[in-house]
Amino acid sequence: MALRKACLKIPIVFFLSFAILAKYIYAEPFSFDVVGTLSAVQQTLMQVGPIFSAVLFVLGGIFYAVGQLFPSYKRANLHTMAIDIIIGAIVVAVLSVASTNLAIASTHLLTNLTSNSL
Repeated sequence: MALRKACLKIPIVFFLSFAILAKYIYAEPFSFDVVGTLSAVQQTLMQVGPIFSAVLFVLGGIFYAVGQLFPSYKRANLHTMAIDIIIGAIVVAVLSVASTNLAIASTHLLTNLTSNSL
């Protein structure tokens, strides 16, 4: 009997909350703001990218230095990890620098694509 009462309360709560929030859900039409999203990603990359790249460079150096303390089989693993981290830092740094040009190019592509569409 208690399970039946609980099962009846779930749909009532769901429909009541949907009725209350319906005016907020359908307040304005949904649109894809691709250009705004791209500019937000560009700003994020420009702010966080160089810091993250510097942290990765330091972390790669730490792994390389710690690898010198271990035997050869562990040293190889840590040196490989250090090189992978440094390559990741270089990729993040390049993407951070190139984010402005990438965002401009993609914005031009999107505006040309939307203006020439049927």
